Amino acid sequence: MLEGAVGFLGAAYLWVLALHVIFVIFLMAALFMMPRFFVYHQESEPGSAEEARWVDREDKLRTIILNPSIVVVWILGLMLAANGGFWFDGWFIVKFLLVLALGAYHGWIISYMKALARGERRMTGKQLRLFNEVPGLVVIPVVLLVFAKPF
Repeated sequence: MLEGAVGFLGAAYLWVLALHVIFVIFLMAALFMMPRFFVYHQESEPGSAEEARWVDREDKLRTIILNPSIVVVWILGLMLAANGGFWFDGWFIVKFLLVLALGAYHGWIISYMKALARGERRMTGKQLRLFNEVPGLVVIPVVLLVFAKPF
């Protein structure tokens, strides 16, 4: 029997785990895409039709993929954590803190998207390209912690 396939989820454990991974993939894709959209948005002429299209694209990415994915990831992730009783395991605490950091990054993305829609261009394209790497740098230790459970 697979470790973790007991608990209140029982036989549904693998389905919940699979859906969690699927929605993490959606979330990560959106977290990588949005800052790239911001770069192109900032390169468009202020007040132009192209800028309006970027505002629309960003809003659609947020409402169709980004926000729904983060909600589903959190619900399923908390179900998995409760099922496994990981709350006080060292690896889980570190992973949880990193996931909270990704949640803060999501909040930053939404706030910057709204600022761009108002015409505020606070960062350079280079800075946005660097911010684009944040989710990748965070997800590496998250995945390692989940699979290796080093402590």
